[in-house]
Amino acid sequence: MPAGPSMRYNRDMRSRKYRVITTLERGSNRLIRFALRAGFAPRAFALLETTGRRTGLARHTPVGNALDGDAFWLVAAHGTQADYVRNLQAEPRVRVKVGGVWRSGTAAVLLGDDATARSRTLPYQWDAAIGRAMASAPLTVRIDLDPEPGPEPGPE
Repeated sequence: MPAGPSMRYNRDMRSRKYRVITTLERGSNRLIRFALRAGFAPRAFALLETTGRRTGLARHTPVGNALDGDAFWLVAAHGTQADYVRNLQAEPRVRVKVGGVWRSGTAAVLLGDDATARSRTLPYQWDAAIGRAMASAPLTVRIDLDPEPGPEPGPE
């Protein structure tokens, strides 16, 4: 299917830095995604599942692990240039796989939040520092996770 004017416009809006960095990231993201799915990735990473805004299919993106109770913080290094951010804006219901466990939640882009300052509060600072160095348009996303189901009540 040929790219229409709106698709061409969106591709042109992506910065040169975004295109260079994502080309370099593609290989490492495949390895991290595989490791996360298999359950042997470092704890510094999590797997974000969004719904494709055009296809409706599940899309998996490796992200930094920033679980804080029932909230998951995410600093999107390329902001709305990133497909996963566009996907969660179109469909905010997402899942996050942290520590081998999937949790569902609702994502919200926080336009007024200082993404650079937020990244300095994340638990894995080496990962956050790399993200700050690669960032072209950082943006904060908060995912409010659904409560984890408690244990089934036993017989009384």
